[in-house]
Amino acid sequence: MKKYVDEDLAGAEFRECNLNDTRLIGVVMHDAVIDGLVSNLVVNGVEVMEYVEAELDRRHPVRRLIRSDDVADVRRGWRQLRTDWAATVARMRQSPGIEHESVNDEWSAAQTLRHLVFVHDSWFRRCCLGSTDLFTPMGLGIESVPGREEQGLDPSVEPTLDEVLAIRDEQAAELERWLDAVTAEQLQESAPVPDNDRWPPYARGRSVRQCLGTVLGEEFEHHQFCVRDLDLIERSGAASDE
Repeated sequence: MKKYVDEDLAGAEFRECNLNDTRLIGVVMHDAVIDGLVSNLVVNGVEVMEYVEAELDRRHPVRRLIRSDDVADVRRGWRQLRTDWAATVARMRQSPGIEHESVNDEWSAAQTLRHLVFVHDSWFRRCCLGSTDLFTPMGLGIESVPGREEQGLDPSVEPTLDEVLAIRDEQAAELERWLDAVTAEQLQESAPVPDNDRWPPYARGRSVRQCLGTVLGEEFEHHQFCVRDLDLIERSGAASDE
């Protein structure tokens, strides 16, 4: 275990780090930001994640819908996610080129949409439908995905926003048709993940509902990230114009 005592870590950034069982004792922490998969977070003796999750559900009721085991709720949640993304795309079109800008080493809006193309191919087509097809070339996988080119991804492509959205529309229609037909019983069945080494290898043993939950969760979370970064870009542009 690494131990830091009397260290000045002001302005430090921890990205894609495993901080399980981390203890911060006697620390000074002002204006800090935590983004990630967080549970059982105790601050000054108070477990705070229950409050955080409840506040997120209050701000974004769609979270409850996409977690539900009621198929009707899931369908409503998916439609709401699509509506939210449509509004954000319309916002991008008002500032051509903004979809390719990035802040704080995060993905641009266009890259975020390309990542969701990959999520659909891997977590929906492969895990919920049992597809063995190669992934869409423009899809953008995270760095930890091994053999990305062997799985069909082409890191050299630079699609336009319209090209990405065309693929997204096709994928959305596919998912919606499936959701309209799937039953609650089918959602609880084991995911038909093909027996090969494509991403994600750890999906075997999960239910169809769990794999679908990953798709919907990624759609929600990445939309939040995208809106956050568009806000930052626009505020930065407004400040530079003053």
